[in-house]
Amino acid sequence: MQYIKIIIMVIFSFIVLCTVSAQTITVTDAASGLPLEGAVISSQDKMFSVTTDVNGQADISQLIISSTILNIALFGYQTIEIYSYKNDSTNPIIVLTPKSFDLDQVVVSATKWSQSSLYLPQKVATLKAKDIAFQNPQTAADLLGFSGSVFIQKSQQGGGSPMIRGFATNRLLYAIDGVRMNTAIFRAGNVQNVISLDAFAIESAEILFGPGSVIYGSDAIGGVMAFQTLTPKFSNFSNKFAVNGNVTLRHSTANNEKTGHFDLNTGGNKFASVTSVSYNDFGNLRMGSRGPDEYLKKLDVVRQGNKDVIIVNKDSLVQVPSGYAQFNLMQKFRYAASENWDIQYAFHYSETSEYSRYDRHIRYRNGLPRYGEWKYGPQKWMMNQLTVTNNRITGLYDQMSIRLAYQRFEESRIDRDIDKPTRHIKTEKVGAYSLNIDFSKTISDPGNINYGFEAVVNDVKSSGLDEDIILNSSVIGAARYPQATWSSYAAYINYDHRFSDKVNVLVGSRYNHFSLNAVYDTTFYPIPFTDVKSNNGALTGSIGAIYRPNLTTALMVNLSTGFRSPNVDDSGKVFDVVAGFVTVPNPNLSAEYAYNAEIGLVKVISDVIRVDLNLYYTRLDDALVKRPYQLNGLDSILYNGILSKVEAIQNGALATVKGCSAGVEIKPGSGFTLISKYNIQSGEEELDNGNVSPSRHAAPNFGTTIFSWTKNKLMVAFSSMYSDGKTFDQLAAEEQNKPEIYAKGSDNKPYSPSWTIFNVKSSFIISKNITLLAGIENITDIRYRPYSSGIVAAGRNFIFSASLKF
Repeated sequence: MQYIKIIIMVIFSFIVLCTVSAQTITVTDAASGLPLEGAVISSQDKMFSVTTDVNGQADISQLIISSTILNIALFGYQTIEIYSYKNDSTNPIIVLTPKSFDLDQVVVSATKWSQSSLYLPQKVATLKAKDIAFQNPQTAADLLGFSGSVFIQKSQQGGGSPMIRGFATNRLLYAIDGVRMNTAIFRAGNVQNVISLDAFAIESAEILFGPGSVIYGSDAIGGVMAFQTLTPKFSNFSNKFAVNGNVTLRHSTANNEKTGHFDLNTGGNKFASVTSVSYNDFGNLRMGSRGPDEYLKKLDVVRQGNKDVIIVNKDSLVQVPSGYAQFNLMQKFRYAASENWDIQYAFHYSETSEYSRYDRHIRYRNGLPRYGEWKYGPQKWMMNQLTVTNNRITGLYDQMSIRLAYQRFEESRIDRDIDKPTRHIKTEKVGAYSLNIDFSKTISDPGNINYGFEAVVNDVKSSGLDEDIILNSSVIGAARYPQATWSSYAAYINYDHRFSDKVNVLVGSRYNHFSLNAVYDTTFYPIPFTDVKSNNGALTGSIGAIYRPNLTTALMVNLSTGFRSPNVDDSGKVFDVVAGFVTVPNPNLSAEYAYNAEIGLVKVISDVIRVDLNLYYTRLDDALVKRPYQLNGLDSILYNGILSKVEAIQNGALATVKGCSAGVEIKPGSGFTLISKYNIQSGEEELDNGNVSPSRHAAPNFGTTIFSWTKNKLMVAFSSMYSDGKTFDQLAAEEQNKPEIYAKGSDNKPYSPSWTIFNVKSSFIISKNITLLAGIENITDIRYRPYSSGIVAAGRNFIFSASLKF
């Protein structure tokens, strides 16, 4: 009898295997009926799972053998259970209904591992793929601006420098697929490196607000912007090779944009590849017709023969010169060596054309343009990255990730005074090597530990060239930086302890050692040293707690420190920002430290309204700021033929920032959604004379409001973006000396006016393969310049885009 039972079971199992060997499930959205990618279908015991592909499909053959009940989950949707044996069709269609609100979301930026936001005491904003696709940003900087929580400054159209919680530039950190992008020449002035990222290739983005130095090290004082680029996807079917991709064309009228993008994913069961290519061609940017006359571009400089000729701009609304082009390429390969090992290789390349620094073209001397030319050479970024991930329960870790990366950066500055034959070219090249080893381990039922090690080495090569454009000859000129090597070595640990379902505490610490070896060329400037070696360290920490009294409320409190070690730009550059002042090297620098405290509240009301509020205060000690300086006892030197006051970066100030951010999201039903965010911050820093100045990078109060409606395959969104202004007295002392970028008040002093713009965008899904998007930005054609920006924002802008998925 026992043998008969065994034979029957074998026959029954064989019949089941034959019946379900190719059973497929399709998951769709309840509102649009479109397929949902990334839905996780798991067995009841969660031991086995599969994920739906771009067509919303997955092979559940193996799942229904081990489980009669399947769970289907996707972030933002209601999780459901289905009985697999009740499915009459071999290809059932399962419909998921969107959630109204959820306090829980998966974030990576805070710990480098996928983690629920329920257990994080810091504010994290997440930009998802579908939101990025709808906003359709021209650059990664614009993508951050659409978040409503990041203020974007631009010195030229080819730029975008984020401001977060009163900090910017080298006090913010960029991470791409877990690798830091910041280099040893990230400057205190506005940086434009974020535009090297292709907005089309970004799968998601997270913004971690406040110090993130425990995980990311130096520079993560005001926040961390973590970008995840497209991940190669395996086929969800054992006998099927998956091929899918996307083609997008876009045009904008304000700058006569012509953009094309293509990405292709191919995947089998163990090997996958994704390729992404984008090309952008942006013409000169047109400003709005209604606003301050000071913003108009009335004069232009053209080269006629061997002379610079000042002409009247044919259309003063067109900002000449501001156009540029950009090319982006990304290639990733992924290999599942076994069930536990995942290996990925990524290659990124970005290159812009030459592009003019527009704010220099509106800088006048004696009422006429000062420069005959001022532009950046092609900005190039390349990264090779190898990531190895192991998921296996061992004594040291449950998850391990090793990231080995090499990045190469190249940028140059090209300037020439009007009516002068000498063109100054300064070129910088940085080779950035990095190794990150990160571990995650559950050490007890309520506790989890993350720890890791980091090594970063930057090689800086800087050169100068002076060209005579009339004689067509050149000689070696002064370099911007010394030849230098900047290194950083660190270890960190983060402990997450869940005391109960309601209380969670996160404690972390990091020790960072950094060094700088630099060799200076004293040929052109009277620098009293030829080489500098420095070694220093920084210890940072954080402690935070989150309390959830119920499923609809979360209270957070966090204390954290951050630091920024002096880099090559701080200690080694020679440069003029304002005529008559020159910044010179200072080798005697130490790290600056930030001390931050914040509290937060998230509340969901009646499953219709979600409210969040964050209050914070940050103190920056030994702040690296520019101060009067002396070289060999001289307070002035000749620089580019001008007697200039000597300045240098010094640990010379105390700076403070305080503020709050608030947001509300309302979903009354019937496809309507209202989202509004508002940010308030103020900051001040000590001056060398003992007075206090407003902080340069504390943006005016700003916010955004979006009212959207979704019905089936149509989505329409009306939005407004707005910013307060700053009076002359509210401008930082440094900004008061830049009258060319500000409007003039009745007292003839520069100030930054407030502004409000209105936009409308819509997308229509013609089929599961074709999506059309159209929109109008700045409907009322306001002429406005975001605070501290060198270029005026776009006027009324019509946007058209078409995407084809296959």
